Amino acid sequence: MRPRLRGFTILLTALILAACASSPPPPAKINLATASYDDAVFPAPPELQPQIGFWRNVYAAWGRDQVALHDTRHLDLVYAVIALPGEVGESQTPEQREFVKGQLDALKISLQQLESKVAANAPLTAEEQALAARIQASSGGGQAIADASERLRSQRGMRERFKRGLEISGRYDAVFRGVFREAGLPEDLAYLPHVESSFQNHAASSVGAVGMWQFMPGTARQFMMLNAAVDERRDPVASAQGAARYLGNAYGRLNSWPLAVTSYNHGVGGMARAQNAFGNDIAGIVRNYSGTAFGFASRNFYTEFLAAREIARNPQRFFPEGVNYEQPLNLDRVRLRQAVAAPTLASYYQVNSYELVNLNKAWNPPAQTGRVVLPAGSMVWLPPGTVERLVQRGMADRALALADTISTGQIRR
Repeated sequence: MRPRLRGFTILLTALILAACASSPPPPAKINLATASYDDAVFPAPPELQPQIGFWRNVYAAWGRDQVALHDTRHLDLVYAVIALPGEVGESQTPEQREFVKGQLDALKISLQQLESKVAANAPLTAEEQALAARIQASSGGGQAIADASERLRSQRGMRERFKRGLEISGRYDAVFRGVFREAGLPEDLAYLPHVESSFQNHAASSVGAVGMWQFMPGTARQFMMLNAAVDERRDPVASAQGAARYLGNAYGRLNSWPLAVTSYNHGVGGMARAQNAFGNDIAGIVRNYSGTAFGFASRNFYTEFLAAREIARNPQRFFPEGVNYEQPLNLDRVRLRQAVAAPTLASYYQVNSYELVNLNKAWNPPAQTGRVVLPAGSMVWLPPGTVERLVQRGMADRALALADTISTGQIRR
């Protein structure tokens, strides 16, 4: 190794050990007398606490200007939390990505040297002894030294993004809970968008998942409306109803909520294979299952959900500065009885066409202009008071001619 690089590596190792001296905040204590039914259906086994603690830090402790360098299998093994240089925005700059890569590369060299010496039973330097002790103190124990350099990963903090998601959730929490309650499912499933999209309805993944509930096209066609006119993945409430159908079906097949939640990322078939190997032991699956495509995202999905749920249920603990929740959803909603063009609908309900299109994010461009009609069964959002205004004008029959009224006015939390 070149002298300059060796000196940098030693310095990095020292910084790593200093950064690791702080431990994640302890889990919130829940009063069993007031604990909800959902506490029983979403267990948090002791074996999963390292993962839950890691994601608790990602969501509520580390900001977007911080990046954790960590082990991918033993998430309590966080080597360092580094600060990004320069101005920090939603996305990292090329310079910031290169900086993080340099930190990972230097750490990897230190770990490779440690692995080689331990395997050869060679004497360790003081820095290497400290690094070995840090690994041995993790949930992986002494065996985690082997191949530690191959399990390196970086994770950017999401505190600002998660807090913004909490604020947006004020708009949808009541209606999402109502969706799952009416479906006979645990209401705490309403926290899933914190993991999927941070309640960002415009979210789109690199593999084609869209919307607040992040449905892929094939899955969306099974559980909601997706056609030339409408893509209900972009309607938060319609896609929540689709999520309820999906999760109800998943639970019906798997008979385990931890597995059903994990299937939201890994698929029901994939979780059925994991179940065949480990039963309903979610901790065993997370720690030991090595099925096809059961990678970092799938392995951590349930523990991310548990961490997000804990934070969302205790916002004052994690965000003592306060959370400015948005006002609950306050719109009318109707279901079309027949196919109709959007301009006709705007005229019929006496609503400005631009406002109507802006309210209905699920409408595709051809439907927005009327070139393609909205099919029967489409859900339509209207400004609050639209239906009541027609009724007050003695136009109740007109209000019901094209659509059935689903809800009117504010849905309170």
